[in-house]
Amino acid sequence: MAKITLDNLAHSYMSNPRGDQDFALKKTTHVWDDGEAYALLGSSGCGKTTLLNIISGLLRPSQGRILFNETDVTYAPTAERNIAQVFQFPVVYDTMTVRDNLAFPLRNRGASSSYIAQRVQEIAKLIGLEDDLNRKARGLTADVKQKISLGRGLVREDVNAILFDEPLTVIDPQMKWELRTQLKSLHHELGHTMIYVTHDQTEALSFADRVVVMSEGQVVQIGTPEELFEAPAHTFVGFFIGSPGMNLLDAQVEGDKATIGATEIALPAGFGTPVGKVQIGVRPEYTRLAASGGLPVKVNRVEDVGRHKIVRAEYFGKAINLIVDEGTEIGTDMTQVVFDPAKVNVYVDDWRVQGEAA
Repeated sequence: MAKITLDNLAHSYMSNPRGDQDFALKKTTHVWDDGEAYALLGSSGCGKTTLLNIISGLLRPSQGRILFNETDVTYAPTAERNIAQVFQFPVVYDTMTVRDNLAFPLRNRGASSSYIAQRVQEIAKLIGLEDDLNRKARGLTADVKQKISLGRGLVREDVNAILFDEPLTVIDPQMKWELRTQLKSLHHELGHTMIYVTHDQTEALSFADRVVVMSEGQVVQIGTPEELFEAPAHTFVGFFIGSPGMNLLDAQVEGDKATIGATEIALPAGFGTPVGKVQIGVRPEYTRLAASGGLPVKVNRVEDVGRHKIVRAEYFGKAINLIVDEGTEIGTDMTQVVFDPAKVNVYVDDWRVQGEAA
């Protein structure tokens, strides 16, 4: 297992980058703790696979260093980093049995036959392939092959880290849920440092101890699922995390009040008089419809999703979403949105600012 340090790390695929816009991974410095489970989360092209490939040694960064514990591995090849990696599409040996595929990494390292047999049996049970151990990989379905690939990544106990690059893409939804649960259990049992790349927030939030959210080549926040939900550090995090995402509205802020149009909205603290692109952000979960006392909106439709209702509204063309309890009655006079003051965030130029208590 390893603590992973990213020291002023950045990467451009151009030979002569001239500015931030030319970097697939913008300069970042972070320490990822030994034994934690991390998810790299972001939309396609945000830089998460670039960062994973730098950690694995498949890509050499344009600048900065990467350390495993206190050892600089920036220029070390993948084979010397003592990692396991599971890719988006299954990589298996078709001519081998499932058992031999799982045993292959251990045999390569000279493990004893008894240990190999024990470990293969443990992993096969974990991924639900106990009854298939003697079957050849050729002819197995794509999702079963990916389970083999996952198993091969998990079979070694001595690795510095296990890296997963969108490993559940080809697996059906029910199996995804089961494997995520099993991976989480295995992490708690063995304590490996795990890094899991995904664009799926459900995968990230259900798997990771801490989620690394990336946007346009930049790490915008590292936090627990609760921190990402309650206090998004960047408007992208607020928008990307949650379903629907955070409501963002342009506002004027003065002290502990925000003004949108002619409506004054209470804030949880004092924020002075911020200058720049000032917005307030409120999760749909912390809103309610009322007949008065809020921001006037036009209600377009109500979507009943079983556990709750999603109200789709707008304020002069700006979409506002609300989540209300399943049993909530929505009257025709309920045309104003009220925000929970304690849950209102303030953003300046897309970054969350900290208020000062009165």
